[in-house]
Amino acid sequence: MKPTLLVLAAGMGSRYGGLKQLDPMGPHGETVLDYSVYDAIRAGFEKVVFVIRRDFEAQFKSVVGHRFEDRIVVEYAYQAVDDLPAGYALPAERTKPWGTAHAVRAARAQIDTPFAVINADDFYGRDAFAQLAHYFENFGDKPELQTCMVGYPLCNTLSAHGTVNRGICRVAKGILKGVEEHTEIGLAEDGCPSGKNLEGEVVALSDQAIVSMNFWGFTPAIFASIEAYFKEFLETHGKTPKSECYIPSLVDELIQTDQTECAVLETNGNWFGVTYPEDKPQVQDGLRKLFESGAYPASI
Repeated sequence: MKPTLLVLAAGMGSRYGGLKQLDPMGPHGETVLDYSVYDAIRAGFEKVVFVIRRDFEAQFKSVVGHRFEDRIVVEYAYQAVDDLPAGYALPAERTKPWGTAHAVRAARAQIDTPFAVINADDFYGRDAFAQLAHYFENFGDKPELQTCMVGYPLCNTLSAHGTVNRGICRVAKGILKGVEEHTEIGLAEDGCPSGKNLEGEVVALSDQAIVSMNFWGFTPAIFASIEAYFKEFLETHGKTPKSECYIPSLVDELIQTDQTECAVLETNGNWFGVTYPEDKPQVQDGLRKLFESGAYPASI
């Protein structure tokens, strides 16, 4: 079965100051998301599901979705703050959705094949999609709940214009042994990166640490795991107005409880990200150089 691409595009990009998913970045007006879908098609993906919000549905479909409908099956899922498991009520003070695991959960009715999860505003590179597609092709007799991720060195994912959030990974012999979400990661005065762990403690980090950029590979069995994990999350953190249920935290629990083995896939591709408006020129320059090298055609 050919894989599906699941694109998390429901965020407004609060730090960026606008709908960065629709901001032209490439030399011919391409969005970063255009490159991801194009690379997925080249790697053999058969369908793309965009997780969006109802309030910008028409704009998103016009600018992004319609560009690919003649080349790949395009579907939409909608992340809504009140999309909760049966028996759970929306807290009165809750105004924002519940994080990346909640966003993946929104597509549970659209996906029945192995699938990749990506952010809409990150450029991952052609090789990353090819590596993930190859991994899917070789599932064989592996357990039903399969997980994998594409990892990047932390130093290649920082912004010079502010802090970022990353899942810091522990990897041994190509297998993910643990991942912990860290927030407010930036360079300290000594030039070394540091950030806050889930306990809010500021910790030093290695610039070569492998990080999750939310490029994951799953089988549909993950949705049952998400449902169970999200219920636990709601019991513990549901009344905290800004709490978020993260994919890296879910995968970490599955690993620590021996429910899955998560392969870390090596890639020689580029990664670009736009967290702040000041990041845009660097991304534009990187995409222009890729075009000039022949990696991408004039129209994707």
